[in-house]
Order: sequence, then structure tokens, then C-alpha cells
Amino acid sequence: MALVVYNDLTRKKEPFEPIEKDKVRFYVCGPTVYDFFHIGNARPFVLFDLFRRYLEATGYEVTFVQNFTDIDDKMIRRANETGTTVPELAERFIAEYFEDADALGIKRADIHPRATHEIGEIIKIVETLIEKGHAYEKEGDVYFSVVSFPEYGKLSKQSIDELVSGARIEVDERKNNPLDFALWKASKPGEPFWESPWGKGRPGWHIECSAMSTKYLGDSIDIHGGGSDLVFPHHENEIAQSECASGCQFVKYWLHNAYIMIDKEKMSKSLGNFMTVRDIRKKFNPLVLRYFLLSAHYRSPINFSKEGLDQAQSALERINNCYSDLNFAVANRNPCEKDDALAEAVTRARQGYRDSMEDDFNTAGALGSIFDLVRAVNVHLTENEGLYREGIKAAKDFFDDVNRVFGFFQTEEGSDAEIDALLAERVEARNSKNFKRSDEIRDLLAAKGIIIEDTPQGARWKRQI
Repeated sequence: MALVVYNDLTRKKEPFEPIEKDKVRFYVCGPTVYDFFHIGNARPFVLFDLFRRYLEATGYEVTFVQNFTDIDDKMIRRANETGTTVPELAERFIAEYFEDADALGIKRADIHPRATHEIGEIIKIVETLIEKGHAYEKEGDVYFSVVSFPEYGKLSKQSIDELVSGARIEVDERKNNPLDFALWKASKPGEPFWESPWGKGRPGWHIECSAMSTKYLGDSIDIHGGGSDLVFPHHENEIAQSECASGCQFVKYWLHNAYIMIDKEKMSKSLGNFMTVRDIRKKFNPLVLRYFLLSAHYRSPINFSKEGLDQAQSALERINNCYSDLNFAVANRNPCEKDDALAEAVTRARQGYRDSMEDDFNTAGALGSIFDLVRAVNVHLTENEGLYREGIKAAKDFFDDVNRVFGFFQTEEGSDAEIDALLAERVEARNSKNFKRSDEIRDLLAAKGIIIEDTPQGARWKRQI
């Protein structure tokens, strides 16, 4: 089965065929860095991280770009409220973003451009749009003319008249059409500004992404991702300005994740029912949140609740315990005859996992195949205590491959060497009947969330989720 994705531009599933064979140009809308990001932001960050990982795991060379919006109305307002500058605010919350994103297992993008670092590219595109008759200047502001682009509305599947009647648009008599949007904004007293052909000002929000995508990925890209709330006006406007400037198709595949519900009500900052990732990290392992966000298909709304996180924690513990048991079995069990039953279970799990992921990144289906193997592994380890079968190694290899994509299994690398050294010291202490030191080491590891188990094959450890 070859990968198919649901393309919001065509409203149907399509075979994934990148513009350039075996190479994928992937752009995702990043955060506006004026505060900690919340779980609504976290869902696309985690999902598109997984999509990127899967494409890489299946052999594609992926160039992944995720921007930072570091100048807009919210940035200016928050800087004024907190008595700081916009650049200082941006620096702080870019650092805070990386702390939370790293904790969620989100790989750094190949390029993290910042809007304020691309002012020259933005001005260049705006000039091109004016020259081609797609934009006009009024008192230092520059607007895009939506009527100059007959295909405007092709992503949201609405005509200009339908969009005008249904949109909540601030009245501005300087606009030729209520839907026309700002490419460049004349500066107001006390606001950051840059010099431009139209006077001092700053870029509009929509033009930032077009400029950054074009600069680092070219005029046409394979995938553009973001939350469903960005379809209109942000992504609709990106299409219009980008295609009018370049004369070619901007994005081949548009992918959008559904929203998050909070206790069955749509999450919204205006309702005040949002939670930041930083707050959740105080109560849960961040990989529990990662698991929760991947437990439903990305195009389905997901209901966030403490009960949901508790269930995610239990599920993640089952996977991690199974993975830990496999590692221990491979290292400590005695070999015996080939085990066809477990090997066949691994083959079925691999096929089910691959079929699900190839079907529009169906993570829920993939997790179902993973848990089928968890059950098979647990049965075989229980029935064959002390014995190593070839299927065990195959199962471990499968989980290693899955972890490169899902990113939520605890691996035994890096700092684990320190844990192994303490465990060896504890064994030595027990052999020499220094039980005081043995207990001290157990308590020290417990404080780090490490559980020690004494088995007939020797002492082993697991991380507590």
C-alpha cells in the first residue's frame, strides 16, 4: 500500500506524490511567541512532527520548516502590558517554546525562520504584488486585492460573496473590498517598524508565512500543515498572495488537524478554557500528552480531560513496560528453538501498522496494531520465562522502528549508562551484604522515577511514566 493523504484543497484522499521524487518540502505554521503554547497549539506541533518522522522513516528526504511569528498585534499588546520590548518578549518565548516542544519529543525543524528576520523578502513579495496589479497602497498600508485572484476561496470552498457575508471583518473604508487584507501596515506611535517603499511599518501576518516558505522551500511546496482554524483566512490568503506573486501553484497537499474540545466544549481563549503545555507538564510526563494527542486520527476532534490523560498514561505505561521487558529478555534469556507464533504476530503488527499509517496517517489504527503485539509479547514472555525466542528480537526491532516515528517509548540510551552503573553498584553492595548502601541506591533511583525489580535473571530497572 502506498501513502495516501486527505488533501483539503481537493477534499479527497490522494496518492502522495511529491513534486520532486523522494524529496518532500514541508511547511508548518509555528507559534506566535507572546506566551506559553497551549494544547490546541500542541496538537499540530506533535502531529506534523509525527508526519515528518514517518516520511523520513519511509525513505523521503524531508526539508521541514516551522516559523516563529515574532511581530504582530498580540506581540505588541503583550509587550506593552508587561513593560518589555517585542524582541525581548520573542526571545523569551522562543526559548520557552523549545523547552516545552523538546519535552514533548518534537524534533527541531530543519529551519525555524522568524518573521522579523525576513523583512527584505517580505517587502520584495509585496512590491511584486503591487507591480502585477494584485495589491494597492493606501496611506502607508498595502492591501491585497482579493478580486484580482479569481480562485480566491478555493481552499475554504466559498465564493467571495459568501465569504463577505459570513465573515466578521473590521470595516475599513480604505479597502476596495471588505475581504482585502493587509500585506504591510503603516506604523503607529510606539510600535516597532521597518523602513519600506511605503514608509515606516511592519508586515501583515499572512505575508510572513508566504515569504518564509518561498525563501526556504521555493515557490511550490509539497505539504503545508496547520490547524483547521487556519483554513480561512490565513491559509486562503497565503494561497492568493503566493500564487499571484509566483504564477505557480503554492502547495500541492494541504493538511489540517481538527480542533481540541475541553470537556466536550471547543477550546477557545475567548472562553478561557485552555491549558498550557507547561501547566500539564507539572502533573504529567509530557510524553503522556504526546500519546494522548496521537491517540485519535488527526482529522477528528479530540476531547481533552484529566480522565483522557489518565488513560493515556496507563496505555503508555503498558507499551513502555513491554518494551523494557523485551530489552531485558534479549539481554538475559537463554536461547531456544524458533518461535513461529511470536514471529508471525510481529509480521501482522508490522503490516497493520504500515497499512494504518499509509492510510492518511491513521495513528489510532497504528496504535491498535502496536497493542496487538504488546498482548502477544506479554503472553509469550509469561509462558516462556527464562527462555529467549527469536520472535522477541523481532518484536524489539519493531518497537524500535515505531519509536522513531511515534517518539514516546523510553529508550535505553544516553543517561541510562549512569543508571546501569548505579544498578551494578547496588548488586555489588547486596553481594557484600551492604544493605544500607543497597537501599540508598534504590531510594536514589526511585527519586529519579526509576523502579528496580529483582528477577531470577538478575536486577532490572524501569522508568515510571
